[in-house]
Amino acid sequence: MPEAFERYLDEQLNGLREQGIFRTLRQLQSPQGPRSTIDGHSVINLSSNNYLGLATHPALKQAAINAIEEYGVGSGAVRTIIGTMSIHEELEALLAQFKGTEASLVLQSGFTANQAVLGVILGDGDLVISDELNHASIIDGIRLTKAARKVYKHNDTADLERVLQESQGVSHRNTVIVTDGVFSMDGDIAPLDRIAELAERYGAITMVDDAHASGVLGPHGSGTVKHLKVKRWDIHVGTLSKAVGALGGYVACSRKLRQLMEHRARPFLFSTSHPPSVTASCIAAIRLLQSPEGQQLIDQMWANTQMFKAGLASLGFNTGISQTPITPVIVGEPARAMQFSDELFKAGVFAQGIAFPTVARDKGRVRTIVTATHSNADLEEALNVFESVGRRMQLI
Repeated sequence: MPEAFERYLDEQLNGLREQGIFRTLRQLQSPQGPRSTIDGHSVINLSSNNYLGLATHPALKQAAINAIEEYGVGSGAVRTIIGTMSIHEELEALLAQFKGTEASLVLQSGFTANQAVLGVILGDGDLVISDELNHASIIDGIRLTKAARKVYKHNDTADLERVLQESQGVSHRNTVIVTDGVFSMDGDIAPLDRIAELAERYGAITMVDDAHASGVLGPHGSGTVKHLKVKRWDIHVGTLSKAVGALGGYVACSRKLRQLMEHRARPFLFSTSHPPSVTASCIAAIRLLQSPEGQQLIDQMWANTQMFKAGLASLGFNTGISQTPITPVIVGEPARAMQFSDELFKAGVFAQGIAFPTVARDKGRVRTIVTATHSNADLEEALNVFESVGRRMQLI
């Protein structure tokens, strides 16, 4: 390794240490559950995206086992060669029905799904208008295109309309408005109903990343669009690795856009397709979400969320503007947020610390997510730990 490069790496790592935000990866040594073994310690797990507990659900596990027996462990090719199996198309038909669109296309992750669709719909001569707090995958996907780009203030539809009005005098081939459905750091919900009205008025295409809404909001967890009763929405992006419990991403859209993505979306064209076991687990999850059991799990998740939020609020913690199971406990100074996370872990609760650049420099926090599988006893114990550590650190 060149000496200059090694010095650069040392400088960057030492900078992280000086800021108090250097971390080594935690190791999960058990299934992803409400109580998990992490780094050798049994802790209440408040940092999992496994909203409904489907990552360990018997129906998903059995579906994966059956698919391995029938199809093997891998697909062996990209989708456009010989990597499209019947179960891939079964999953895509199921997702389209679930999201209320003509078609859908499954990709390797939610991150690549955003890159794939943005790379297809945006080019030289187009305009993309993005919420300032959109996920990194949206930001990176936009950066990879030649489209003109503008940003509007977070969830501020008056500012979005200002941008749309200013753009009226410029000739753009297509204008795309893109937003998260649920914002992953603050847990607030995008005003898709108002965004849809503005898009209709100004002739814009609408796109939402529903990663933290699928399985959480809307009838049977169908997402933010149905939760807000929006009648027209063009492009739905989501993940299969959070509430769905497995792995992957998808774009639910028109049949014509899916066909164009089959020919132009680089993450789709140049990546091997999903293993049969993962695909089968996703099918089982979407079916379960639309069953009475799935609705019961969603209802339990929300009951648990409301209990935990109320407990944090009564203790005096700052939970920001959260409207969903994503509940930040905002501390402020990054190193102090990381220390809070460490002290919680020592006391038996895992709540990951989050600092700049993921959030603003003065908004360091621990981010919690309550799941359907947490018991009342789990949540009461976690609140007791938050109280004792918070008082000791003079955060409340």
